[in-house]
Amino acid sequence: MTSDDPVRRGGREAQRRRTRKAIVEAAVRLCADGATPSVDEIAAAADVSRRTVYTYFPSLDHLLIDATAGALNEPPVERALTDPAIADDPAARVDALIRTLLQYSPQSLPLGRRLIRLTVDQPVAETSGPATPRRGPRRIQWLEQACEPLRETLSEESYQRLISALTIVVGWEAQIALRDVRGLDPQAEEEAITWAARALVEAAIREHEAEADGAKDAGSRP
Repeated sequence: MTSDDPVRRGGREAQRRRTRKAIVEAAVRLCADGATPSVDEIAAAADVSRRTVYTYFPSLDHLLIDATAGALNEPPVERALTDPAIADDPAARVDALIRTLLQYSPQSLPLGRRLIRLTVDQPVAETSGPATPRRGPRRIQWLEQACEPLRETLSEESYQRLISALTIVVGWEAQIALRDVRGLDPQAEEEAITWAARALVEAAIREHEAEADGAKDAGSRP
């Protein structure tokens, strides 16, 4: 087994997610006391080094905004995605995710604008290889959780493409474009985002069904 083995890569990614989560949770706990914690205080509370904190967050502002947004959105999102009534319906699960996030938009969108600005202003190292994510994995994790019913149905390539496509329409960037460029009000914004997301999920399902039917027809020919 090589160091590039998928199992090992998955283990490393899981460890990184746990470390990042520990840092964010430490920041949330300290902020709950009413003060603005320092990087050293957050590192000590998370039981990691100061260097590790900066590995995940380029600045204290970046960390505090991310932690605040997470504390605001995570509980209601988790409740929405564990609703047994939509357990097997990926389109309904994505719809519930979007509507829940938009419900808290008045509080979270200003944070999103600040976080996007910090990310955009951060220098990027030029590389010919795959880009390194510069924001936290929370959005991807929620989308993967919402689309979990399709995990065993779609091919890995189709599944990852769906998650990537949904990343474009679910999140602060889509809201900002619809408000600042299109001038939509919150209700029209919600209708546009949920419509686009449902179209992507249904397109992925149709493609899978068409491929399955094609394979079945090919197998039945003499």
